[in-house]
Amino acid sequence: MKLFFVFAFLFLTSPLFSQDTTWKKTNDNTSSVIIHKDARLDLLMKKQAEINEISSREARRTAKGYRLMIISTINRDEAISAKTKVYTYFPELKAYLWHQSPYYKLKAGDFKERKDAELYQKKLNSYFPKGVFIIPDVIEVKPDKDNANDNN
Repeated sequence: MKLFFVFAFLFLTSPLFSQDTTWKKTNDNTSSVIIHKDARLDLLMKKQAEINEISSREARRTAKGYRLMIISTINRDEAISAKTKVYTYFPELKAYLWHQSPYYKLKAGDFKERKDAELYQKKLNSYFPKGVFIIPDVIEVKPDKDNANDNN
């Protein structure tokens, strides 16, 4: 009797586990699935791509300016230590460390005016006795809040 109930239960519940798909038979005896997609999804994807482009464009604004060359060394640990020191004593400065074989170079700051860089140069010289140099560079520029509101 138990066996009868088990088979009856399996037989009656098996349609509940099946999937409803639309199959289309092609000329070469292969099957394919037809997907019905809402056209609004394409519009949403296009709009999101535009938003991503605008936001990434805003984030990568650059201009001519000045940076401070903190260190140029072949010792990676020395360069990382210098970067840590910059972040410890000057958290408002952004530090840029990159490897230009065989040297590790550390630059700091995004200064539009040379006089602003000179102020930090004097402060940094006490922490880096080998010298800190002002170099012309392409700097990252943060968009003005006023200009961002004008565009909206």
